[in-house]
Amino acid sequence: MEDLLREIRQCTICSEFLELGPRPILAAHRESKIAVIGQAPGSVVHRTGVPWDDLSGKNLREWMGVSNETFYDEKQIALIPMGFCYPGKGKSGDLPPRLECAPQWHADLFAQMENPELILLIGKYAQDAYLENAQKTLTATVKNFKEYLPKHFVLPHPSPRNNIWQAKNDWFKGEVLPTLKESVSSILSN
Repeated sequence: MEDLLREIRQCTICSEFLELGPRPILAAHRESKIAVIGQAPGSVVHRTGVPWDDLSGKNLREWMGVSNETFYDEKQIALIPMGFCYPGKGKSGDLPPRLECAPQWHADLFAQMENPELILLIGKYAQDAYLENAQKTLTATVKNFKEYLPKHFVLPHPSPRNNIWQAKNDWFKGEVLPTLKESVSSILSN
């Protein structure tokens, strides 16, 4: 696993498309119990080099009901984005994750892990890549989250930009988040 992580962190396959250059950011361990598959690092995370080291990460930790210490314990939680580097700024937010990363590295990462009990699929990119039966919209997929359990837990992106989505979909806080916290707590307590 250490050799693979070192190889990924040195990856430059899409460097010509990255406005800030390559800086692959992830965390994983052979014993990770939970894998979080997000989109791609944002500009803050690109600067710090720490996965989910921004407001989105703070929200995600709250959603999961875990401390920073637990979240950043690689034996507990692997942090694997669809695109490992900051993709750059688009018209209305960050660009989508680069398409090269997941096919290049995800299978090797999961082959090295001893079968995480839960995989959080955050956002439509991760859901479309990992679910054969994802709904047409993220909202429909998340609303039907129980269909994907116990292996996958589907979530919207925890960005503060999605506060409007959360306000429109109050079932998310009432139904989805309590189940997420319970699932995460149960797995991490073993």
